[in-house]
Amino acid sequence: MRIFLLLFLSIYGTAHAYLLLRLKWAFPRLRAGWPVAIAWCLLMMAAPILTRLLERGGHITSATAVAWVGYVWMGFLFLFVATSVALELLRLLRWLAHFFVPIARPNLLSPRPFFLFCVLTAMLITWYGYFEASHLTVEQTTVTTTKLPKGSKPIRIVQISDLHIGLLVCTPQVQEMVARIQQYQPDLVVATGDIVDGHICHFDGVSQLFRGLQPRLGMFAVLGNHEYYAGAEPSRTFLEHAGFRILQGQTAQVTDQLFLAGVDDPAATRVNLQPQGDEQLLLRSVPSDRFVLLLKHRPVVEPGSTGLFDLQLSGHVHKGQIFPFNLLTWLAFPVRAGMNQLADGSLLYVNRGTGTWGPPIRFLAPPELTVIDLVPAEEH
Repeated sequence: MRIFLLLFLSIYGTAHAYLLLRLKWAFPRLRAGWPVAIAWCLLMMAAPILTRLLERGGHITSATAVAWVGYVWMGFLFLFVATSVALELLRLLRWLAHFFVPIARPNLLSPRPFFLFCVLTAMLITWYGYFEASHLTVEQTTVTTTKLPKGSKPIRIVQISDLHIGLLVCTPQVQEMVARIQQYQPDLVVATGDIVDGHICHFDGVSQLFRGLQPRLGMFAVLGNHEYYAGAEPSRTFLEHAGFRILQGQTAQVTDQLFLAGVDDPAATRVNLQPQGDEQLLLRSVPSDRFVLLLKHRPVVEPGSTGLFDLQLSGHVHKGQIFPFNLLTWLAFPVRAGMNQLADGSLLYVNRGTGTWGPPIRFLAPPELTVIDLVPAEEH
């Protein structure tokens, strides 16, 4: 945790230093306001840590206020830096092109217009991103299979992932989500990790909202990395009170032909716990003529597992949540959001995330509720 904190402060501090440098270039005579700008950046750097400390101390109202200001600022700062990088690339292209065709220097690339353009762009996207994050989208897809009996009814599955229930995602968002799920009358509801975030002892009422779903084949969940950061036992208790059966290196038979398999997140090792179960041994324990739905928080496909499951449901990457952050997440998880065709007939579906983590904004990655219909092959 100390290493993560040092890495976070280093990256976040560098972003603030860049902002201050740009401010100084744009307004070199800004003397009286300079200490205020520095103090603000220091406060915003400390805001995520202060939020956790206030939350742990039970000061929920104060923690929520600091979280809103601090995380909105975090999103704004990322967008400011991203816009700046884009303009710097434009400057580089202009410089390279100048060797071949004389090009007048655009005023936009002068220090003050540069800074103001980046600030305005970041503010507009932050404002838009808040509204994008508050509009839950439903993605529907159909999976045909010969493993369901001919003439049987389709099985409707709803997947949620990365809701991050906490200070910024709480009762109103969960109420809306539950209402949307009920509209689609699922047979099965699955949660693929990071449903909770932070200290959840003060969200007992939220867990009761999930109990209104009551799908006929039940509700199942796996733990994500944030469940372990929040505390494995409190997270398990929350999810169980919400009506989920948690699969940790376990399988569950929900119909004669449909099996679920759930694996632990490797984040368990960061809190000195051991992830439970071996994925391939788990999958091999299910008869090969059964449809296997693998629940796994991270969209990582083990090479030896393809062909042993029919459909893997994952989340974790949020599709970057705020473009162009998805370009960075792609380096760690080179899979696209939505359905991915794998080897040996296996499929991987990656949910964009039902909530938000950190900044309560999304840009070009709207929150997602996934509806999947398993259909016998002859009915497609």
